[in-house]
Amino acid sequence: MKKTTIASLLWLAAAVPASAATWVYVSNADSQEISVLELDRSQGALKPVQTLNVGGTVMPMVVSRDKRVLYAALRSQPFRVTALSIDGASGRLRKLGEAPLADSMANIDLDASGKWLFAASYQGGKITVNAVGKDGAVGPINQLIQTAPNAHAIHADASNRFVLATSLGGDNVSSWRFDAEKGLLSPNDPPLTTTAAKSGPRHFVWDKAQRHVYLLDELDAALHVFAWDAARGTLRLEQSTTTLPAGFTGKPWAADLHLTPDGRFLYASERTSSTLSTFKVDAATGQLQPLGQTPTEKGPRGFAIDSTGRYLIAAGQESNGISLYAIDADTGALGTPQHLEVGKNPNWIEIVDLP
Repeated sequence: MKKTTIASLLWLAAAVPASAATWVYVSNADSQEISVLELDRSQGALKPVQTLNVGGTVMPMVVSRDKRVLYAALRSQPFRVTALSIDGASGRLRKLGEAPLADSMANIDLDASGKWLFAASYQGGKITVNAVGKDGAVGPINQLIQTAPNAHAIHADASNRFVLATSLGGDNVSSWRFDAEKGLLSPNDPPLTTTAAKSGPRHFVWDKAQRHVYLLDELDAALHVFAWDAARGTLRLEQSTTTLPAGFTGKPWAADLHLTPDGRFLYASERTSSTLSTFKVDAATGQLQPLGQTPTEKGPRGFAIDSTGRYLIAAGQESNGISLYAIDADTGALGTPQHLEVGKNPNWIEIVDLP
């Protein structure tokens, strides 16, 4: 695994103007900074552009629909979300402002209109909705709802009519109807989908066709396929598998999952084994065929896949580094990684394409 330090490459980034249109943002919690990198697809390489101190324990991030603003949640007090403008020419970030959040938030996301910011609090067991202004600034809290313990992820479906949220401590996924005009959530019917006891449902994604939801458990590292009823906003379990390598004997600690843009492959990270699991997705049924594990950064808390589906970037919260993998378009296999040291406790990655 080839290692390169940011310090040894920053001079190059300063001397050569950024020409690529793909930018990578990595939140580094313990060094309280965001690393800005250029993804050069032609070379299959990452190049450092900027290191921005944000003055707090930065973790989950989300990009605005127009790709002009990066929102980053700070999980140290005072709990807040920082809005950062993205320079289209260079990918560099500039602070626009901050707004209060109700608690330490494990996940943030925007609704389909970009007018509302969702957040889920692991420590506080709550989900919230904040308004977002036309200028991209986050406004006050519009709604706060107490949930079962350890809320972890919250996202709206493509129709913007329903919102799902996980409760890691309550072993459930809650379903909400969403009023996009008023920015208000109300319980769906049924309001909860229950998972196995002490499974710890954590992250989830919809497929592009909105026919299935893939849910990853943190505490047992199980991966589930649910049929999604887009008319009713409900889930029905169809398949369960595991992200653990054969012969695993430790304590499961799964973290993140993502589909390739074409929906053919799904990847999931597990931190105890420091592996990325690869699954082939059946185009007709949405069910998963396990293809094995790839060793990666130590403690892979977060990762992302670029919009072309050619590259995967994983962050190791215990290695203080990230790895770039080329994805084999036919098999989904991950190639030899390029390692790059970033800040302390990298945990979340966003990849942005700009014209």
